[in-house]
Order: sequence, then structure tokens, then C-alpha cells
Amino acid sequence: MFLVMGITGKVGGATAEHLLAHGKEVRALVRNREKAAHWASRGVELVDGDWNDPAAIEQALKGVEGAFVMLPSVWAPSPDYKEAKGVIANYIEALTKAAPPRVVALSSMGANRTSGHGVITALSLLEQGFRDLISPIAFVRAGGFFENFLYGLQVAQGGTLPVHYNPTNRKSTMVATNDIGAEVATLLTGPAWSGQRIVEIGSMVTADDVAKQLGEVLNLDVEAFAIPRAGWAEAFEQFGIPKGHTGPAEEMFEAVNAGWMDLGVGGTEHVAGTTSARDVFEAAHNAAKA
Repeated sequence: MFLVMGITGKVGGATAEHLLAHGKEVRALVRNREKAAHWASRGVELVDGDWNDPAAIEQALKGVEGAFVMLPSVWAPSPDYKEAKGVIANYIEALTKAAPPRVVALSSMGANRTSGHGVITALSLLEQGFRDLISPIAFVRAGGFFENFLYGLQVAQGGTLPVHYNPTNRKSTMVATNDIGAEVATLLTGPAWSGQRIVEIGSMVTADDVAKQLGEVLNLDVEAFAIPRAGWAEAFEQFGIPKGHTGPAEEMFEAVNAGWMDLGVGGTEHVAGTTSARDVFEAAHNAAKA
């Protein structure tokens, strides 16, 4: 039995898919059983609760062979990152008491730095907080998700994909959530280890590459367009971040463009992605037509 947090999201869902494909039993901590009904119908054991309840997390951890944990995405965090700190404290309390045989935690490229990387700060705090756990732990430092470009299926109909990557021909670490889920499942079910591991997952890809592959799916010539720095705040507001709270997201992309999230940090392992941006776009495009 393996606990998967965030099963109704992309990475948690991909992890569960790969575990089930390998014949493993999966348990999930869920706030909304209705939202997770699809998983229950496939044999996933649902436990009521969420990451704000350390007792519920501890209950969900009982008897598992391993656990996948992650933080909820918060694009407009408090200045002191109290949201992340609260969830991390709950995890530490539950993981310390339950002490599962192994833990895999979703992190991010750039989490090795402790400042200057915006919303990635939450994952830096997660890594720091988990380092004294008794259980063997693997931090999966993922690149930017190809799924974060899915807005392009609508906005790029005119031939332009607006991005925060600048310059657009600079390579940055990117990955599909399916590949993250595959690696997490491999870590949970593969050979045991002791202590701490850090796995970088993704490949070096440019925004121009992503735009070209989007164009192949849309049957258009699509070019990446770097949103001018002065327009970042407004662009993030259009994605739903409240006005006046876009600073952490802006700081993250400044770090990306400065190369802070490139592959090759010392002391890490590396797993290349096998799912392309084109694969992600094609799957979403086909699903929309179904």
C-alpha cells in the first residue's frame, strides 16, 4: 500500500496511475470524496482529511510501504510563507510519528537556494524541514511543467505563444507531469535506500521548442513571444493571481531566466523526461475534441 497525496491533481494523479499500472495498492487522503470518486472506482482507498490535519495524515500513513507528499500550489503566498510552513509542520508531525519505510517529496529545480526564487521558497522550506526525518527520503526536483503551457491551445490560435521565458531561445528545465509520476512510482517501489536522495527530473528545452511543438498540434506556425518585463504583473493577474500579489511569481521567473533552475546541481541524480511538450498538447487537444 502506498499513500499518494494530491491524487486529484496532475502529479498525484500521474503517480497513482503508474502505481496502479504496476499492480500496487494506493491510498489517498482526500477532502472531497465526490471529486475522487473516479479513483475509488479503480480500487484506491480514500481516507478523509487533508494536509491541514496532521492526525489525518498520520492515519493515512499507517501500514504503508511508502508515501508521496507534496505541497498545495499557492501562487500568492503570504510574505512569511505561513501557508507552506503550516503544511510542512503537519507533515513533519505525522511522518515523525508514522515513520514510513520511504518518503518521496515533490520539490522543484532551484529549491537548493534559500532566497531569491519567489514561490519556489516554499519547496526550499520543505526540503529544509524534512531533512531530519527518520524515514529515507527522496526529493524530486522537477522542472517547469509542460502542462503550464496548455493555455496556448486557446491563445496561440493567432500564431503567438506569450511566455515569461526570456530570451525564448534559452534552454530551461521542463518536464511533463506524467514523467514525474513515473519517477515517483519508481522511487516508491524500487530498491530501498538510506538517508536522503535528490533527483532532478526534466530536460533542457526552450520556449521556442514548446511553441514549435504546439504549432505542430494546432497545424499552425506558432512562435514564442517574451512578455515584456513591465507587463508581467498584468499577465499574472490574467492567470488569476490577485493584483498586488504577483511578486513571488515574478521573482520565480526572474530566477528561471537567470539560470537558477538549470540541471546539474552538485550531489543530485538526473532523470530525463520522455514525454514531450507535443505529447502533452496532443493529449489535451484530443481530450477537448472527444
